[in-house]
Amino acid sequence: MIRRWFDSLVNRAVALMVMFVVVSAVVVTAIGTELSRAELERQAHDQVGAIAQMVSRELDLKLSQRLDVLALIADELPASDILLQNRARVLLRNQSALLHLFDATFVLDARGSILAANPARYHLADFDASSRTYFTQVSAQLTPIISEPYVTVIDNEPGVMVAVPLFDQKKRFIGVLGGLILLQGDNFMREFADVRVGDTGYVRLISRDGVVLADGKTGKVMVPITSGTPSVIRAMEGFEGVARDRTGTMSATITAYQQMVQVPWFVAAIWPEPEAFAPVIRMRDALIWTLLGVIAVLVPLAFWFFHRLMAPLRNLSVEIYQRHTGERSRPVSEAGGREIRNVASVFNLVRQERDEIMRSLVEREAFFRSLTRYAPIGIVQTNILGRMEFVNPALLEIVGQPEGSLTGEYLISVVAREDRERAMAGWRTALTRRSSYRGRLQFISRRPPGHVWVDVMTSVIELPDQDLGTITVVRDVTREVRFEQALREEQQRADSILDVLQEGVLMVDTAGLIRYANGAACGFLALGEECTGHNFFETVTIRYGGDEMTPAAFLAGNEIDNRYVTLENPSGKVYDIDLTMLHLRRGDSQERLVFVLRDDSERRREEERLSWEATHDALTQLLNRRAFTAALLKALADAPHQAVPSVLMMVDLDHFKPINDEGGHLLGDDLLRRLADLFRGAVRQSDTVARLGGDEFAILLPACGLERAETLAETLRGRVQALKVEHDGRAYGVTVCIGLTPVSPGDNGPREVMSRADEGCYIAKSRGRNAVVSVPAPPDDDDL
Repeated sequence: MIRRWFDSLVNRAVALMVMFVVVSAVVVTAIGTELSRAELERQAHDQVGAIAQMVSRELDLKLSQRLDVLALIADELPASDILLQNRARVLLRNQSALLHLFDATFVLDARGSILAANPARYHLADFDASSRTYFTQVSAQLTPIISEPYVTVIDNEPGVMVAVPLFDQKKRFIGVLGGLILLQGDNFMREFADVRVGDTGYVRLISRDGVVLADGKTGKVMVPITSGTPSVIRAMEGFEGVARDRTGTMSATITAYQQMVQVPWFVAAIWPEPEAFAPVIRMRDALIWTLLGVIAVLVPLAFWFFHRLMAPLRNLSVEIYQRHTGERSRPVSEAGGREIRNVASVFNLVRQERDEIMRSLVEREAFFRSLTRYAPIGIVQTNILGRMEFVNPALLEIVGQPEGSLTGEYLISVVAREDRERAMAGWRTALTRRSSYRGRLQFISRRPPGHVWVDVMTSVIELPDQDLGTITVVRDVTREVRFEQALREEQQRADSILDVLQEGVLMVDTAGLIRYANGAACGFLALGEECTGHNFFETVTIRYGGDEMTPAAFLAGNEIDNRYVTLENPSGKVYDIDLTMLHLRRGDSQERLVFVLRDDSERRREEERLSWEATHDALTQLLNRRAFTAALLKALADAPHQAVPSVLMMVDLDHFKPINDEGGHLLGDDLLRRLADLFRGAVRQSDTVARLGGDEFAILLPACGLERAETLAETLRGRVQALKVEHDGRAYGVTVCIGLTPVSPGDNGPREVMSRADEGCYIAKSRGRNAVVSVPAPPDDDDL
């Protein structure tokens, strides 16, 4: 019914006009919608980015204010352990204003026990904070910190501890002053969670470990993130900016990320796209309804107009039918529009020329036979039944038959038996559809080896009202077929050689589709034994120097020779690869890229091992003298720019040789390893610990200051003195002589600084060992 309806030109014209209107409206609507969407998207990006930045700055400001307030109060607290224990509660009550900034405040002694709490109901006498992360960080680093979120002992509510260390007059650590901020308390964190983006957007606060600290949508805290979108993962690695996210079947969102300064957290402002782009959707709906109204008015008018326009064509069709049946002897009327008049004129001309064409047909056939007789390719003419009526000498030469032997025979008789069914099917299709048939067949020949390969093309000889037969052109391609077979055999041999190589070899087109890959390449790509047809650029990720190499870089860049890269396949496995890439037919439509992948993992691991061994002591795993000297050179370069000087600490063991002599070198090695662990655990992450050789160690304390370094040195001396190693029922131990000296801008090099620190060690030994001696830096020339 639909096909019959479209047989009418009127209906086609109406449909075409309606289609044009619809397409034009759709294009205009799509362009307008896309432009509006792009502008709204830009505004939405700016808005959520501004909200994320505002919230982040506000949180940083509030946390910084609280940290500064605690540090200021810590300076005013009693400067001795006894006074702190006796007056902690009174002093904390006097600082009741802190409750406007914190949900609770605490004073802890150096062992982690609670001395005082405000409110007093939070004073848990048996509570021990020594195992809490915030206490161990403050006591080890001796600097103010803002802790990671944790579950508090206060009704198991999640919170964050702002903690500062307390020191006595000798700068010894005597306790901690802490302020607790409950994540679900009546504080600024609740105000943060209530921030909205539009009507349905919200704000989240997430740590870089992936823990939700505040969620304006669900209100849940201290839960791991459940939507591992790429942008969230990038934000956990430090990303700032605006991204578009989609999780599962949920609608897409516009999300802005802003990293915080005070703590390793970030703010995510989330705005659902349906709300952000609502004006565009309303405009699109209005345009659709307008289009439907226009079509409803336009279709009836178009039908009426085209029916009147096509009336002369209907009259012409009646006259043509009458002329064909003989009811009309006069030429058809040339009336109506110009196109209709042209059709009538052409019809009259065709009828006049038809008889002349039929008369000349016999003459043309004779001309054809004389022309094809001397053609260099085989030509055969058959009737409608397939019997050969004309065969030129070139075809007789191809099949090795004498002249006249094939006339009257069926053309299928010269086709090899195995190809006859295919040839018959092709020829029938050509006759039925009045089309051409092309194929490669074997013809029977009297010449050795008894058959020849030929390319044939058969066309139907037809008149307007009947088919007369077929004309077939035959070309001998035996030599070409043999050459192609030789090429295929060579290709198979090449494939066999490539398949046994350990290097992966593959060839891709400019779209990235794999055209060829050997077994090793499929193994690298984790695509099984057959990886042809997969997209190479979408399957793997190749990185060079930390940056991902894009398809455009491969296509537009130069050839690559032995570049060390990493390749990550779909299974997540990462290979260290020695990559080579070649361009084939560059700039051509058939351009190809050839990749050679060599597994370079073993060589890189060996280089990393050698690099590590060159800078570390094999026994203690500490830096060696060479690496330590490099760190000291950097400290000397930074010295003119530091307000607080760096300090070099030289550590020399006392009475170590008797341990080796009496307990054996294995016992001595064990003691050295334990001392190395002790030194590493007592210093900051930014400090450098090294074994210079034998029983000599060195510690570099950047921007520490001599006074704090002396406190740390005394702590180390005491811990070393307390360290004992049991062997055969006997306890072995050592003491240390520690020499301290600041790193001065006036120092000429590492030797000068290390000589001063060594001098401190010598003085300590002369005083009876087990001592700490500081050697001040010489005065600068300006001071003289």
